[in-house]
Amino acid sequence: MSIKISNKSFYKRHKEELQKYISNTNSIHLVNKLSKNKFDDQSNIYFVNTSDLIEFKNKKFNSNYETIIISDIIEVIDDIDLFLKKCKSLLTPGGKLVISSLNTKYLWLIKIFEKLNLKEKNFTNSYINNKRISKLLNGYGFEFIKTYSRQIFPFKFFLLGSAINTISELVFKSFNLGLRTYTIFRSSENQHLTYKKTIIIPAKNEEGNLEELLHRIPRNEKYEIIFSCGVSNDNTYELAKKLANDENYFDVKVLMQSKSGKANAVWEAAESSSGDFIAILDADISVEPETIPSFFKILEEGDADFVNGTRLIYDMEKGSMRFLNMLGNRFFQYVIGIIISTPLTDTLCGTKVFKKSLINKIFWWQSTNFLFDPFGDFDLIFTAAFTGEKIVEFPIHYKSRTYGETQIYRFRDGFKLIKYMLKSLVLFNSSKW
Repeated sequence: MSIKISNKSFYKRHKEELQKYISNTNSIHLVNKLSKNKFDDQSNIYFVNTSDLIEFKNKKFNSNYETIIISDIIEVIDDIDLFLKKCKSLLTPGGKLVISSLNTKYLWLIKIFEKLNLKEKNFTNSYINNKRISKLLNGYGFEFIKTYSRQIFPFKFFLLGSAINTISELVFKSFNLGLRTYTIFRSSENQHLTYKKTIIIPAKNEEGNLEELLHRIPRNEKYEIIFSCGVSNDNTYELAKKLANDENYFDVKVLMQSKSGKANAVWEAAESSSGDFIAILDADISVEPETIPSFFKILEEGDADFVNGTRLIYDMEKGSMRFLNMLGNRFFQYVIGIIISTPLTDTLCGTKVFKKSLINKIFWWQSTNFLFDPFGDFDLIFTAAFTGEKIVEFPIHYKSRTYGETQIYRFRDGFKLIKYMLKSLVLFNSSKW
């Protein structure tokens, strides 16, 4: 009689890890047909016969996908060229390809367990190193985004397995010791499509800035502009309505937000927007409105999914940022770069430009992980990084405001963001229980 180690916990964690790429996106999960008993037969799963790809080649799928996930296929198929060309044809421009496989570091251990009959035999002992996969996909128009691993301790082990695994993943984060690897690529094809663009301007107590701000937005194309107004002590909302009525070039809309806070102003405006791309532009004119077309151009040319403004490249105008705020920004920039494994020079700059498809992912991130920040910057950056978006930065000149006062409460809001970061550290670097 032989005893085999159960792999139920291993595959359960694997499927939960994939939720970040499947939820709120048009996706398909391609799974090796020999692994069919490990996965639920769901509508977004297609089981690939890796020994005969004719069925897959001739299969007519419903539509192009934003995300294709591949489990246990690349390392066993006889015709990688056919398979990757088919995957490429199914992806939207900028779509994601997520390749999941077993970590080659453990090939020797897997073979020992199989020889001792402690685990089921795999259908192959041929595994491809992640670096070789990356080089291979470059030739098919895929751009490498990131790679990481999960499940250092892939066993249930009564009720202790998940805790042991989570602690191990956090402690040994930098050593890529997880049994299951995930490598994310981005289809770099650019179809030169025409996209509609929305500029969201959160505004509270900004009456003295709105007219200049609107007039300085370049009239290079007809943006949708949404003033999302909070309850103010001046006539911000009334002036925004007047500017909208008088404007004869841009499509200007004015919303009165239902709750308080910049984040709420942004999310409510984003839900009502019609743009494919969305820019957030603060009403204090600390970021020059003339730079907005350059942000949009990065997305339009297919060079990124998310563009983060950075104030910390050029010298700032005197008085534009208080000293303690500068220290806080430097701290958050450093720590967030470690958490998301993507170096950023400025995380709290209010100017960010992204695809509207990110909004539903943000709502999923907030509701699933019970996270919310008062400004929306963390929600935007963390969600983009968590779901495999390509993030780039664009430098801006930071100016001091000429009207009104900052809406930021340094200590109260700073503690909220620190709490947010601590929870995100676990979410980003360990398997879900």
